[in-house]
Amino acid sequence: MKILLLSGGAGRRLWPLSNQIRAKQFLKLLSIENNRNESMLQRVCRQLEEAGLFSNTYIITSQGQQDLIQNQVAAPMPIISEPSQKGTFSAVSLAVAYLHSKEEAGLDETICVLPVDAFADLSFFHLINKMPSILAKSLAELAHIGVEPEFPSDQLGYIVPNIKEQSNDYFQVTHFIEKPNMKKAAELIKKKALWNCGVYGFNMSFMLQLQKEKGIPTQYDELLSVYKNLPKLSFDVAVAEHSKRSIVVPYSGQWKDIGTWKKISEHMSSTVTGRGMLSDDSINTHVVNELSQPVHVIGISDSMIVAGADGILVVDKSRCAEVKLQHTKEMPRFVEKRWGSYKVLEKIDAADEQQSVTKFVNVLPNCNISLHVHHNRQEIWTILSGSGEVIVNGQLHSIKAGDVIQISLGIKHSIKALTPLKFIEVQIGAEINENDILRITYSWDEALQQCT
Repeated sequence: MKILLLSGGAGRRLWPLSNQIRAKQFLKLLSIENNRNESMLQRVCRQLEEAGLFSNTYIITSQGQQDLIQNQVAAPMPIISEPSQKGTFSAVSLAVAYLHSKEEAGLDETICVLPVDAFADLSFFHLINKMPSILAKSLAELAHIGVEPEFPSDQLGYIVPNIKEQSNDYFQVTHFIEKPNMKKAAELIKKKALWNCGVYGFNMSFMLQLQKEKGIPTQYDELLSVYKNLPKLSFDVAVAEHSKRSIVVPYSGQWKDIGTWKKISEHMSSTVTGRGMLSDDSINTHVVNELSQPVHVIGISDSMIVAGADGILVVDKSRCAEVKLQHTKEMPRFVEKRWGSYKVLEKIDAADEQQSVTKFVNVLPNCNISLHVHHNRQEIWTILSGSGEVIVNGQLHSIKAGDVIQISLGIKHSIKALTPLKFIEVQIGAEINENDILRITYSWDEALQQCT
């Protein structure tokens, strides 16, 4: 069996810490032992490993999230990158084409798709382990996992089973209902409807045949070349709702949708994360602060107070579901990369002057930024702390706190940290954007080979 982890998301509901690159699954807010935190991505990878599934897991993501995944997942995991976000149906089609034409997976291979932000007990992943045998036993073309609801919810979809046709492990599916109102949700629960947790199981042959019928290439390179032309569709709409032979496997253990700040706060061991203080009469309030300035809260209860580089949020916990910020074209103010992170401190965009962007950059030990070139901006790096090496125009230099490096337009440059390295980067140019970069290599060894 191959596991496909879907890692997408626009990062709207956990603003201001999440954005179009740093989606909710990358925020390290979930408490684990020894007063440490982990992200949803790290949690689900840990549980897949414990269930014996990680070695056969692939992750489907956008190009902008690859660095974050490599930063957070210690063990190597194959990444299948979408050229553009086209919905879960196209993403799954791309992954199936990759497994078929690049990995040479057999037609009888079981594929199980699950979201990267699944928050469940380990028993949930042991149930996924049974997917091949359940598909074979039921002769179904598509299998779902449905969670037995604890309460009516208007934020989740429902799978309605045929309770008259039941085996020991599964029900036949009659239909799906997407996010009903609370009254309808209560009626569905009485009919033994299950929460749809976005898990799908099928055989490789089923999906390949479906792609052929829809005119979607089954060869990976061919599909990549036409990917931008695919419609934006969910797997539910394109496949699940049209299947005549689908089943649902009930799951009665812990499973939660923790996509809002209220739900996240229920799994935080401390009421204050980062610099801050709560007064004793601030009951059921949580502070999450990524800024260097402290946040002090006096007499505010039942609230989330979140401060990050992109903004500050103060919201009553009962209204956290309303946080759905639409992103602007502004660059994110905080970005995590495979080599570390950077924070935008200031951006000057005067119409009659050159643009400038000032960043605080943190490079992790033994990590390096790619060897690259900018054509529309120069850069000035001021080393604040740590030590490392820098390549500028084919010359290798050692660097330490207090050094200043100037990089002109069109000059190849890179930097590697030997110890934790922090520096200020000032970008100056007629037009500054994140697409103004030509990467030569990510490898430091290959970058060194270009030095004289």
